[in-house]
Amino acid sequence: MVIDKEQKNRCAIFVYYDRDGIVDRYITTFLIGLKKCVNRIVVVCNGDIGSEGMEAFRSITDEVLQRPNEGYDITAYKYGLEHVSFEKLTEYDEVLLTNSTMFGPIYPFEEMFDEMNRQDVDFWGMTTFHEVPFDPFGTIEYGYIPKHIQSFFMVFRRSLCCSEDFVNYWNNLPKITGYNEAIGYFETVFTKKFSDKGYKWRAYAQSEELEGYTYDPLRDYPKYMIEKKRCPVMKKRSFFHDYGEALSRSGGEAVKEVYEYIDKHTDYDADLIWEALLRQNNQADLKKRLQSNYILSSRKEIMTEKEADVKKPKTALIVHVYYDELAGFCAKYADNMPCDSDIFVTVPNEEKLAIVKKEFEKLDRKNIDYRIVGNIGRDVAPFLVGCKDIIDDYDIICKVHDKKVYQVMPMSVGASWGYKCFENTLKNPTFIKNVINTFINNPRLGMLAPPIPNHAPYYPTTGKGEWGDNFKVTKELADSLGINVDINNDKEPVAPLGSMFWFRTKALKTLFDHDWEYSEFPPEPIETDATVLHALERLYPFCVQYEGYYSGWLMTDTYARIEMTNWKFINDKLIQALKSKTGNCSFNELLERTRAL
Repeated sequence: MVIDKEQKNRCAIFVYYDRDGIVDRYITTFLIGLKKCVNRIVVVCNGDIGSEGMEAFRSITDEVLQRPNEGYDITAYKYGLEHVSFEKLTEYDEVLLTNSTMFGPIYPFEEMFDEMNRQDVDFWGMTTFHEVPFDPFGTIEYGYIPKHIQSFFMVFRRSLCCSEDFVNYWNNLPKITGYNEAIGYFETVFTKKFSDKGYKWRAYAQSEELEGYTYDPLRDYPKYMIEKKRCPVMKKRSFFHDYGEALSRSGGEAVKEVYEYIDKHTDYDADLIWEALLRQNNQADLKKRLQSNYILSSRKEIMTEKEADVKKPKTALIVHVYYDELAGFCAKYADNMPCDSDIFVTVPNEEKLAIVKKEFEKLDRKNIDYRIVGNIGRDVAPFLVGCKDIIDDYDIICKVHDKKVYQVMPMSVGASWGYKCFENTLKNPTFIKNVINTFINNPRLGMLAPPIPNHAPYYPTTGKGEWGDNFKVTKELADSLGINVDINNDKEPVAPLGSMFWFRTKALKTLFDHDWEYSEFPPEPIETDATVLHALERLYPFCVQYEGYYSGWLMTDTYARIEMTNWKFINDKLIQALKSKTGNCSFNELLERTRAL
């Protein structure tokens, strides 16, 4: 069946689900784009929806149905089809099933519909999943996953909707109680069932040159599908799915590349992507998938990508000095700040102030403010209490402190951790300018911190997922402050474990709104874990996320060379040791065999 180009009699069933009942702007943007191509949109809400979300849907369509969140999208699709009625479906040229699992339209949907109007088919979709020669779900009658149209966007022509086969399929659909059944009873078999009956089908974003390979196009080749095949959507799942999946199919570059392409080479507002992801997903997943690691030059200044008259951010440095013998060391790095930046130096008492002031006065600077903050709360209380009055006066702030680790011997171990923190926050004036420009170029960037330590006794930090024994106290603090984001004990926080970092002041608004007092911090001596200080160190990035920003790692080019050597050495030695027990195998197989030991 071919549809006349002028015909536009289409009905869309759009399935929505959100754990908080919120309708993000990416959803309304999608529906507004779709409305240009369809006459009727029926929204089916799986589960609860807030009043604002309902109002957002009502502004686009009057047909909003609510049902329990049962049976996944496939059951909701059936619910929507039955609401329209199978008899009424035959009056439309096309009936569309789609859902809220994608960002778009990256290109106008009209482009896709115009192209598919010329195709003589009974049903079509946006993309196909290529055949997998086994059945991982145990529900597929064919014993393998056949090549099929993916169910996030399927279109049925009148020739199919009028058929007894179509009506019988939906009337006899088995009860869906789990994800495997939703895949096995619908997505993976629908195309083959109807193709075997003689119905013709096609995908819009065809990739004939990849025929014969097993792949999911929008998962494995997203930039190719969007740039070359002009696929008008990008799947949300790709931005947060387990990173092991990415490494099993690629080198991990796919999502970062496609995001940058969408942002720089299409008219789609990439901020809609961040808005949805930051509200719903775990920051550790987002950081990995989007490669939020910033290795900045210490030799050549990068340019801002904004217009020349962009407002220059107002910047400051907050540095806490407890060990007066490190005052000169801290002053040297502080002097790398731009000349128009303000510097706030906090110290415990008058005696230390005299020594610290002597070192900082060697700098040719007039904009240094000294504050006596007492000896409580280490470097955190001086930051949250001693400097809370100045936070709103600046756009971007760098927070550092002297670092001397007595509990770790030899002293070179702790000194190396301090070196890593300072080099990757205040290396030199060029590096600092590049940090500031990076915040300008990335308006959703909220915090940058050096990577976690990986040497000597610090190495177990990586194995504990950066939480140590601090998950419970961090989660309790987050709840008390109303920070409602995904905080997961199995996923590491993108946290500044050295308590040194750059941040956008708006990104820590909720934290400073608490109006901290010194009485909320424990007196010395402080436990080595599970105090409010350890909780705050890990809470910073979750506050950043709650305010709608993301966090990343920051390194200077000179230190990145060391970091790469360290991780390559650690990885090689670890793999050699494991493979002596497990044999030579892929990374995922290595994990499974190691766990089975």
